[in-house]
Amino acid sequence: MKRIIAIAIAAAFAIPAFAQQKSGSTPPDSQSSTPSNAALTTKVKTALASDVGLSTVTSIDVDSDEGVVTLKGKVDSANTKKRAEEVAKTVEGVKSVKNELKVEPAKDKSS
Repeated sequence: MKRIIAIAIAAAFAIPAFAQQKSGSTPPDSQSSTPSNAALTTKVKTALASDVGLSTVTSIDVDSDEGVVTLKGKVDSANTKKRAEEVAKTVEGVKSVKNELKVEPAKDKSS
């Protein structure tokens, strides 16, 4: 079920990325092999949703600029912060990752 939700979220992010590529597209022979910022952001969010988990992805803001990906937001542990960075680095087109995630342990809901 989580996988289906992750795919649905990825598709929601992908639609604007592809629309942006079409509206500002350049002739095929002048396009670089580097994905557009929006497409790269979508690819990173999809990778995070598939690996780190849906609840984490909703709290992580992903921005990209010329292959440099910035992760911002809040996560529940240092391990999640580290894993998010590792996953982002594996995405094709990512040159480097700026990990600005803040670790804030989840509050106990029973209190």
